[in-house]
Amino acid sequence: MAEGSTSCELDEQSIALDGELERELINEEPSLFGGDHDQRKLLVEWTRQQQNMKSSIVLDDQLSFDAGSLRSLRYIGGADVSFVKDDPVNACAALVVLDFPTLEVLYSDVSLVKLDLPYIPGYLSFREGHFIVDKLQTVLKDRPEIYPQVLFVDGNGILHPRGVGLASHIGVCADVPTVGVAKKLFHVDGILKDEEHHRKIREMSAAGDSFPLSTADGSVLGKAVLTSGSCTNPVYVSVGHRLSLDTAVRLVNLCSKYRVPEPVRQADIQSREYIRDNFKAFS
Repeated sequence: MAEGSTSCELDEQSIALDGELERELINEEPSLFGGDHDQRKLLVEWTRQQQNMKSSIVLDDQLSFDAGSLRSLRYIGGADVSFVKDDPVNACAALVVLDFPTLEVLYSDVSLVKLDLPYIPGYLSFREGHFIVDKLQTVLKDRPEIYPQVLFVDGNGILHPRGVGLASHIGVCADVPTVGVAKKLFHVDGILKDEEHHRKIREMSAAGDSFPLSTADGSVLGKAVLTSGSCTNPVYVSVGHRLSLDTAVRLVNLCSKYRVPEPVRQADIQSREYIRDNFKAFS
């Protein structure tokens, strides 16, 4: 698929309820899959889609620029969805494009969105991902010359129970290189915020310090990265799609003035400003 394409070959209506998968999921996560039939059917369909997407994720550098020198890297995107306080329906989706290496905001698309699906842990991408994919389609149509060569997403990539977080979902659907940047650790397969984790955080002191996030079987799903020497808490970086973890971490460090990398930080600022301006009673 050509870079910049925004078609996702994953049609919910075409996926039949899989009885064997349903029984497996009920055994693994009874709190999610053991209740309402309609929700259970929906989650089985979403899980099947995540399995399909996982097989499409690329974990090495397939970029429009040289990963070593970063020559020809000009445009980095940031995506975020912010929520209206005490409002389960209204939210604000933001996509920004920054110049690299100046990190000047060149483009922004911020709008109100309606959340028509519930929040279910592990399935956030089905609630929010299509808003960002739609915005990528818009910039591709209206400003193709600044289409992001890499997209930073406020969320996880493969650091996810089924290996397909929001950054991976968006990356596969839009066929764009994506980096997951999370402020909180998603506990996955032995990756826990335990005393050992806290000890490693305390040992980090300089911008760029990091340590791997390894599962019980030794698989590395991401890194905790200290992006600023003035911060005490890291961000959690994981591959979304079409780039390596080393490249993802390097770009996060190069794009950080504060704890949160500028592409995500600017998307968050603009979405929150939109909410303050349009929902003053809730801000």
